[in-house]
Amino acid sequence: MHIREPDAAYNKQFYTIAEYLEIENEAEEKHEYYQGEIFAMSGAKHQHNLVIRNIYLTLGAKLKGKHCQPLGSDSRIHIEKNTLFTYPDISVVCGEPQFLNNDEWNLLNPAIIFEVLSPSTKSYDRGDKFKLYRDIPTLKEYILVDPETISIEAFFINNHNHWELKEYKKITEALSLKTINLSLQLETIYEETKAIGVTS
Repeated sequence: MHIREPDAAYNKQFYTIAEYLEIENEAEEKHEYYQGEIFAMSGAKHQHNLVIRNIYLTLGAKLKGKHCQPLGSDSRIHIEKNTLFTYPDISVVCGEPQFLNNDEWNLLNPAIIFEVLSPSTKSYDRGDKFKLYRDIPTLKEYILVDPETISIEAFFINNHNHWELKEYKKITEALSLKTINLSLQLETIYEETKAIGVTS
């Protein structure tokens, strides 16, 4: 899911955050908000949803009863520094969740964000959206998963406090999530998808 052109249904030039939240709470579809504009979010293909399911269920089982918990794509995240409101495919929050004005709607402190790519979102998720996500003070890892081929880009903050990239392209590998001290087998992430047997 990603930002496209501003939603034609909202032809006003500029919306305040309060106006957006009021509209979004009544809307049947999800919208992102950025610097006064409202953007419709696209749907996802079956392979995309399979990968999300596999990651979310595996994280849920491994983290049950622990300090960190996974959240699904209905969880809206707000980045106060740059105004973005968005719905990551999966996020992981560690410790007590913090919300905008304690509203329990708009999460402020994810530690890990997963985005599952589609052809129309790849450039945005790797570029502009990653720049926006880096304004989240608590974010330690940003994981991009291609559902069509065995390909994962894992960005993480290294010991020098710089973002570093590690790529995974073999089904026999395991994605290392340093923040929560867990590994996810790529075979599990891609279970039941057409990506099995396809190389990037």
